[in-house]
Amino acid sequence: MYATDRGIEELVERRGDEQVSVEWLAERLRTFVDLNPSFEDAVERIASFLARDDADDLEG
Repeated sequence: MYATDRGIEELVERRGDEQVSVEWLAERLRTFVDLNPSFEDAVERIASFLARDDADDLEG
């Protein structure tokens, strides 16, 4: 188990029944980076991963 699994599990437990917009997620990611600039690269990578189609991930 990765350390991130705990955070992902917490997210599912707290907000698993909610539906959110991409705009809401993008704003939360921007706020997170503003508060934690050292995580900018990681947030950029996750945002790019989420933006791509699943078929693109299989090719690369």
